Amino acid sequence: MAFVCSATWTAKPGEEETVRSALEKLSPASRQEPGNLYYQAHQSAEEPNVFRIFEVYVDEDAFAAHGTYPHFQEWALGQAIPALETRQRDFSETLDF
Repeated sequence: MAFVCSATWTAKPGEEETVRSALEKLSPASRQEPGNLYYQAHQSAEEPNVFRIFEVYVDEDAFAAHGTYPHFQEWALGQAIPALETRQRDFSETLDF
């Protein structure tokens, strides 16, 4: 089973471009992490301040390691997250039927 994080980031008013710019850099770097299986960011067409990130890792340890990498520190913690009004994360595991 793989470990899944589904995140919803809502940007503060006027900070949409800050979040989008950070995700442009964070996404490709995250895809290169050893334990990452899938990483895709989305921006809502109806609510441009809402971003969703769907992440799949080989296990929970690989997800935990994601938060320690320099690209996460710089682009998520350093740029995007301070520009957010809200940040929600939901976790699950895949069912390998």
